Amino acid sequence: MKARFSKLTLVTVALLSLTACSQSKPDASKSSAKEVTKQTSTKSSAKTSVATDSSKKGSGEASSKAGKPDVKLDAGVTYNGSYYSVKGKYGEVMIANKHYPLSPDFNPGEDPKAVAALHELIAAMQAEGYPISDQYSGFRSYETQVGLYQNYVNQDGQAAADRYSARPGYSEHQTGLTFDLIDTSGNLVTEPGPSKWLLKNAAKYGFVVRYQEGKEKVTGYVPESWHLRYIGKEAQEIADSGLSLEEYYGFTGGDYVDK
Repeated sequence: MKARFSKLTLVTVALLSLTACSQSKPDASKSSAKEVTKQTSTKSSAKTSVATDSSKKGSGEASSKAGKPDVKLDAGVTYNGSYYSVKGKYGEVMIANKHYPLSPDFNPGEDPKAVAALHELIAAMQAEGYPISDQYSGFRSYETQVGLYQNYVNQDGQAAADRYSARPGYSEHQTGLTFDLIDTSGNLVTEPGPSKWLLKNAAKYGFVVRYQEGKEKVTGYVPESWHLRYIGKEAQEIADSGLSLEEYYGFTGGDYVDK
């Protein structure tokens, strides 16, 4: 997916108010200034510990549903009161998609282990000459997502917004395990070189490229080459399989149940 606005420098990004770090648009360019919010300063909040997306009506409906245990569970999926998870090969794997929401009050911050792995990945890319910034977009609270999603709904309509931005309570960023990579020009990483590198090497650091080409019907979102989800050791097996998390672990994906 391409960015929609012109490129901005990181200095400009730093001056912008809270308007971004939602998924980018499928059909045009949206600058990282729209994608990168206070999350670009998450390096300073990376030590926060982890506890273990028409109209305002549309956003409100999504908000009221998020995080409630009235979701039809797939075999192997459990709910602990704040989030849903599946049992991975090496432990619990938190899941968040258009079928499995997070509780509005689930506010873990960034997972320290995931942040440490992200810094290693960024350093490795920089060492190979890729213009990747030390800045990134990480944890995003439910409240932050409410405003971001509504802005996109107001701008493009709910149907379009749902393809690239999560409704509040359904964003992987709320897990504290998801990060958007940014290049040194302040844009989300979309260039072929670094995108291919991530597909090939992200798993070495415990990450999977969450939304890949050809998986929109399964994941519910357009491709995002910059969007990394931390899994840990099992990431390599997932990457080697070529499957999305939904396919690999066998839980429901796709669109929202009200679609």
